[in-house]
Amino acid sequence: MPSFGRAQTAFANYALRAQRQFDVAVGRYVIMPDHIHLFVRGNQNFSLSPWVEGLKRALSVALETPRILWQPGFFDHVLRSDESYAQKWEYVHENPVRAGLVENSDEWPYQGEIVVIDRA
Repeated sequence: MPSFGRAQTAFANYALRAQRQFDVAVGRYVIMPDHIHLFVRGNQNFSLSPWVEGLKRALSVALETPRILWQPGFFDHVLRSDESYAQKWEYVHENPVRAGLVENSDEWPYQGEIVVIDRA
């Protein structure tokens, strides 16, 4: 990814705009060199696919990169319990360590939480 800082800013802006306009909450996230992990909660009418396409478009514009940067589609997993959220976050949070980017996951600057998603 050309610029993690610009990617993080564009990601946060998109997430906040989605929250205001479409009642979509982005919780915790980790931006990696070649992918992004994020937790998203939408309302009953929420469709993840167009939301992800919009995110890819927003990041491509902000980073001034071609859309070809992104793989087609995306991978998702529905979380059904607080325990699952905690387990998935632990896995996601440790990604920068497993990739050899930092020694401690808290050192990775390209992570955060836009909205606290109710984990109950």
